[in-house]
Amino acid sequence: MPDTTKLPIVYVRGFAGDRAGIDNAVQDPFYGFNEGSTHVRVGPEDSPSFHQFESPLLRLHLDEGYQILVEGSQEAYLDTHDHIEQKSLWVARFYDVSASTWSGVPREFRMEDAAQDLLRLIRRLKERTGAPRVHLVAHSMGGLVCRCLIQKILPDEGEDPADHVAKLFTYGTPHGGITFDAGFGVLERVRDTVGINGADVFGPRRMYEYLTPTAEQSEDGPPPGWRARDMPSGSGDFPVRRVFCLVGTNPTDYEVAHGLSAATVGARSDGLVQVENALVPGAHRAFVHRSHSGRYGLVNSEEGYQNLRRFLFGDLHITAELVGYDLPPDDGRTTWQAEVKLSVRGLPIVLHEQMAAHWCPIRLPAAHENKADSTPVLLATTFLTSHAPRPAGSQTLRHVLHVRILSFRERDGFLPLTDHVEQSADFADSVVIDVRTRPATPAVWATWNSTIPGTIRNHEPEGPPLGDEDPDSGEWVAHVPFPATATPILGDRASIRLSVLPWE
Repeated sequence: MPDTTKLPIVYVRGFAGDRAGIDNAVQDPFYGFNEGSTHVRVGPEDSPSFHQFESPLLRLHLDEGYQILVEGSQEAYLDTHDHIEQKSLWVARFYDVSASTWSGVPREFRMEDAAQDLLRLIRRLKERTGAPRVHLVAHSMGGLVCRCLIQKILPDEGEDPADHVAKLFTYGTPHGGITFDAGFGVLERVRDTVGINGADVFGPRRMYEYLTPTAEQSEDGPPPGWRARDMPSGSGDFPVRRVFCLVGTNPTDYEVAHGLSAATVGARSDGLVQVENALVPGAHRAFVHRSHSGRYGLVNSEEGYQNLRRFLFGDLHITAELVGYDLPPDDGRTTWQAEVKLSVRGLPIVLHEQMAAHWCPIRLPAAHENKADSTPVLLATTFLTSHAPRPAGSQTLRHVLHVRILSFRERDGFLPLTDHVEQSADFADSVVIDVRTRPATPAVWATWNSTIPGTIRNHEPEGPPLGDEDPDSGEWVAHVPFPATATPILGDRASIRLSVLPWE
């Protein structure tokens, strides 16, 4: 029986800009997905440390046995081979027809045409490989090309997007468009009116056109309340749980690489796409301190690759949520935030981090608006692979969730410093989560680091695992109470709700 997780993977690149940018883009045989990196920010003792990341293209070739199949061109290979390996990597070269470096008249780029070209490639791959679907991996605007295919092109043809696409992973895609902190909206209006180099594809009216089925469009444009980043969730729509959004939180390195000031887009961004615009509500997501592109970019990062690999090929989906908390009453002047980091044993990077220093902490509702009983706060979501390496003698997969709770008080819009201690958390601890994947039912242990004597690496879970609180639901669920040190802040009912689901 074929391995249905090892489907063909199609890479879809981002915005190239004007004709010169397009001509430059098409010279790359893999549209940039072959670019790796040889830098990390900081190593031991705050010194630079060399780390070589080969590229997402090559790493899937090495780690998962994927093949890069080219004989003169992808098209030539598809034309001359009837039976092609399902575990293969492909690039949607939709910009080729818009380049002036080939013979013929360049075609003006249109999002709908790029999505149609992508569909033709998918159909050929399904025919030649026998795969039921493909995985789409997209950077920046490439994610919008994929969504145009999923939300407009296929519905217009009366087809179910899930019959063609298995999963969609996006690096820094402006799902909600691109907006600017500077200019008071003038920059967006000029862009959307003039359409300089086709950049109006990131404005609401043009996004409405290519993300909405033709039969549902209004001549008046987007209706009130329409948001580009929302994906429809009705019957026949592509399941949003099959989408993963990797969100960058480092604008500075994009400024260095491209000269675009973080002041233009805003600090809460990857340098080009604001954090909230890089998210599809309801989709899986991870925040990483990387920029939109460049040598410290999302695509050529270990963080991006590890999230991609686990989303495509993981066995288990694990979610951690803060529930049952009850913040201390106050006069409305106290702001509460949570910071989280997710580390997985065996990796030199963190898979997910939301930090105040990166402009993306998790805001906790104040006491007067607290809806903890009805609205869990998502801390992290990740995927584990049962074949991941583990230390000799260990039977579990381990990840560690670092949690910090912070508060600060404002008075008349200012932060008084008399009782303020900068960079200090009101609560800080880490929960060490061990998962045994065999037999079929997962076994999970969770231990707060503050209760572990010695080092985490020497810790082995003891005693029975946590019990599944609802065995008939098909989802393993358990609550991990906070240590007593958190009670004065979060209340005595606060816990981390862990849920584990099989992931195909």
